[in-house]
This record gives sequence, structure tokens and C-alpha cells, in this order.
Amino acid sequence: MLDFKDHVVLVTGAGAGIGFGIARAFHEAGARVALGDLREVAVARAATKLGDSGRVYARAVDVRDARATAEFLDGAERTLGPVTVAVANAGIYPNTPVLDMTTEEWDRVMETNVRGVFLTCQAAARSMVARGTQGKIITLSSGAAFSGRQGASHYCASKAGVVMFTKVLALELAGHHINVNSIAPGLIEVEGEVSPLTREYVETLTRSIPWGRIGSPEDIAKAALFLASPLAEFITGEVLAVNGGSSAGRAFLPLSTPPSP
Repeated sequence: MLDFKDHVVLVTGAGAGIGFGIARAFHEAGARVALGDLREVAVARAATKLGDSGRVYARAVDVRDARATAEFLDGAERTLGPVTVAVANAGIYPNTPVLDMTTEEWDRVMETNVRGVFLTCQAAARSMVARGTQGKIITLSSGAAFSGRQGASHYCASKAGVVMFTKVLALELAGHHINVNSIAPGLIEVEGEVSPLTREYVETLTRSIPWGRIGSPEDIAKAALFLASPLAEFITGEVLAVNGGSSAGRAFLPLSTPPSP
């Protein structure tokens, strides 16, 4: 069920972090993998880590640009074959209070996190529909789509937009038997990211995770493998939270016991 040797998997934001973790998991499962990232050096390094297997295509791509996104997909399909799984992962998460935020920063987050997902999914869906491919499309949203945090109004709003976009796209593509789902990561430990979180923030948030640890890119990759597999054939339009139980409740509160008589 998790053998992807006959699949071509496209992943954006694959230069590091969650995106690379997803790309690596599919590659290890036998897939041919197309890696895209805005950072040319990062995506080239990521491709090198996967090895020269003839099953890797890497290219710098700005997912905010429709032409660049379409060219990335076209190049991947010419090199590896028709895309059967597309993962719209590229995103950014700067931290600025609303009163201090510039219009430029708001637009940059929305253009990357929402327009980028739209363009990636649109290009993949058009290819799948044209070829009659019963493919899988996966977006990356976030727990921030459902629970706000200070300094992240643009990020939270963008991820909420991704959730609803995913649901509508799932409705529109159901007739073509193309599954569209979203993964909503909780706090994930990544290295070398553009917008690192402070250690104080990480330690505070970790206390709210029932599982007792923060997540890893591998945790998200496993969810992507599942959603792209035949095991998830009857799942579409859903958001899969991968967060160690942090959305279940307030784990940081002590056990409540009645007072002694």
C-alpha cells in the first residue's frame, strides 16, 4: 500500500524542513520525485541528498508566479513522467504584530501561502484531469488555521484560506476521482528554516502537546504517504491534524481533583 515505485510525486518547498522530509519519504518508497523551492542552492542540495538515482528532478521555482509554477510541473513531467501526487508545501511564517505589519509583508505571506498553493494545485489538477489520472493532491495547512497566535495574523489567515481552498477543490475534483486533502502540522522541529521560532516559544508550546514532544518532518511525511496511498481512497476534502494531540485540549493544565471532605 505504501509502494510508490509507479508514481511521480511533486513537492514544493522541498529544499529543507517538512518539504524535504516529504520528498525523501516518497523517494524512499520508490517514487520519482520532483523537488521545487524558491532557493536554488537549497533545492540543489536537497536533490544531492537523495542521490543520483535517475528518479529526481530539482528546480528553483517561485510558486507565486503562475508561469514559473506551470514550467516546474511541465519540466517534472518531461523528465519523470506524469505527476500522480502533488504536495503544495511551500510557505513562509514571519512574525509581526498587526500594528507593526507592512502591507508588503502581509502580501508576501498571502502570495506565497495561498496563491502558491492555488497555483501548484491548479497546475497539477489540470494535468491530472487532462490525462485522466486518478491522482492525489495534498496541501499543507496548519493548526494556526484553527487557533490564532499573536504576531501571526497573516500566517493564520493564510492557512485558514488553504483549508477552505482544499475543501472546495476536493468537491470540484471528486468527479475525476482525484483526492484532495490537507495536513495540518502542529509544532515541528526543522533545521535551517528562513523564519526560526525562538527557543522560549518552542518550550512553551511543547508543554501543550500531550505526546510530550514536538513533531518532526518525518511525522508529516508519514501522513502524506498515507493520504497518497490506496488506504485513503475514500478520504477527500479533509484536514488531518498531525500534532501529538495538542488540538485535543489543554494538556498543560494539572489534573483536577475534588477537594477532600
